[in-house]
Amino acid sequence: MFRKIVLTTAASAVSIVALAAPSFAGNIDEAPVEPVLAPVVPVVVSTDWTGGYAGVQLGYGEAESAGLDGDGAIGGVFVGYNHDFGNYVLGGEFDASASDISVGGTDVDSIYRLKLRAGYDAGPALIYAVAGGASVETSAGDDSGYVAGLGVDYKVTDRVTLGGEYLYHNFDSFAGTASEGEFNTFSARVSYNF
Repeated sequence: MFRKIVLTTAASAVSIVALAAPSFAGNIDEAPVEPVLAPVVPVVVSTDWTGGYAGVQLGYGEAESAGLDGDGAIGGVFVGYNHDFGNYVLGGEFDASASDISVGGTDVDSIYRLKLRAGYDAGPALIYAVAGGASVETSAGDDSGYVAGLGVDYKVTDRVTLGGEYLYHNFDSFAGTASEGEFNTFSARVSYNF
C-alpha cells in the first residue's frame, strides 16, 4: 500500500510538472531590442543662383580725406547677373547710389560701381566677395578709384532675395584735390530675381 501511495504521488507530480511545463515555455521575457538611430546629418540643398536680378539698397557711409571726415545715408539701385557653377557663383553687378555724406564742406552726391562678384553657394545663402571700379561725383569734382568688399544674399523665395553688403572705396584725388579719399559703406539690399 505504501508503494501504491508513493507511485500515485509520483505519477501525480509528473503529471503536474508535465502540465505546467508549457506554461513556463516562453515566459522568460527577452530584453526589448532598442532601435538603432542613425546620426542626423544636415543636408545643404543647393540653390541655383544663375540668372539676372535687380533691386534697391539703403545704408550708411563714412568718408575720410585729408584728415576730414563725414558720414550719412546712402541708397540706390543695382542690377546684375550671376552664373552658378555648383558650389561657386561668379557674376557682375552695376549700382548707382545717391548720398548725403559731406566731407569738410564737400558734398558727396553720388557713387557708381561696376563690380565682379565671386561667391560660395551655401544653399539659400550666397556668401560673396566683390572687387571692381568706382566713380564718385562731388560738389567739388569727380574722381574714380577702386572698390572691394564682402556680402551675403539669402533667397527668401525663388524670386526675392535679401542681403547685406560692406564695401571699401579708394579714390586717388578726391574732389579734384591731390588727397586720397576713403569710403566705407554698409547697405541692406532687396532684389528681385528674373
